[in-house]
Amino acid sequence: MDVMRAGDRNCLIDVTGLRAGQAVLEGPGALSGTTVVLAPPGGATGGADVRGAAPGTRETDLLSPFTTVDRVHALVFSGGSAYGLDAASGVMARCERDGEGFAVPGGVVPIVPAAVLFDLGRGGDFAARPGAAQGAAAYDAASGRPVERGVAGAGTGAVAGGLKGGVGTASVVLDAGYTVSALVVVNAVGSGVDPTNGELLGARYGLPGEFDDLPAPSAAAVSALREAAASHGGALTAGTATSLMLVATDATLDKAGCGRMATMAHDGLARSIAPVHTVMDGDAAFALATGARPAPDLAGTFALHTAAADVVARAVVNALLAAEPAGRWPSYRSVLAGVGR
Repeated sequence: MDVMRAGDRNCLIDVTGLRAGQAVLEGPGALSGTTVVLAPPGGATGGADVRGAAPGTRETDLLSPFTTVDRVHALVFSGGSAYGLDAASGVMARCERDGEGFAVPGGVVPIVPAAVLFDLGRGGDFAARPGAAQGAAAYDAASGRPVERGVAGAGTGAVAGGLKGGVGTASVVLDAGYTVSALVVVNAVGSGVDPTNGELLGARYGLPGEFDDLPAPSAAAVSALREAAASHGGALTAGTATSLMLVATDATLDKAGCGRMATMAHDGLARSIAPVHTVMDGDAAFALATGARPAPDLAGTFALHTAAADVVARAVVNALLAAEPAGRWPSYRSVLAGVGR
């Protein structure tokens, strides 16, 4: 099996050609935002796998292997529940301005799949939610710089298991030379914490030395973490969570291959958050393949799938470690430090 190491920045943009940008909703009562990932010029092959019971998505049907369009030009993750899907309109307008899209007579139609999470009212104002302006702002902020983690972009209002959730990212480079990276927005009814010892469930999938500096949770912290998870689950109703995932690679894959990569992303989520895919969650996974490297053989495909699941689990851990307390929600680190509750 391939030996894996982290990419140079341990980040989504270790897959060359991808750019990411984020925008936060400003104003009183606001706790939400948008994250945009831009494909290389001309687009990337895409796939999707939606497993949650309460998803909010756009253009996922176009990612089916049975449909005509085979290139994705941007991907949008946003807060605001179904209202937040409007953020994709702002990204679509920017892509059109820049000439990126599916060519049709008279112009282009940008292909911009999107998925949203529930964070309505978490800042105090139910009507404070992202729209086209936040999508455009995130597009304008997109760059090849490392993605900000934690309370940023679509993860601004995210909560997981009673703790502050947020944006996480990670990458691996396989011995065969392929890069696989992930960006996640952790916003789940389930918890990323092992209730028996207070450790993060996904940390066991870390690369050598990646999570070695984590302190062992005290008995008081374990109790506080368990209490947070229990109170969070009891306070939610159907459709009020959702984690979002993107896995990307520089390999050449068709839409079916991308769809299988997205399926493997859900395995990574299930390793690092429990439970997932519930009636309260709309968990959705996407995959992008830039095609900068040749198509893998069977063994290479197996290695890509293994890496996709592991890199998502690591990205979830990075999201929870980077999150800071916000509103009434403590972070994992603040609980371990004995503050925030």
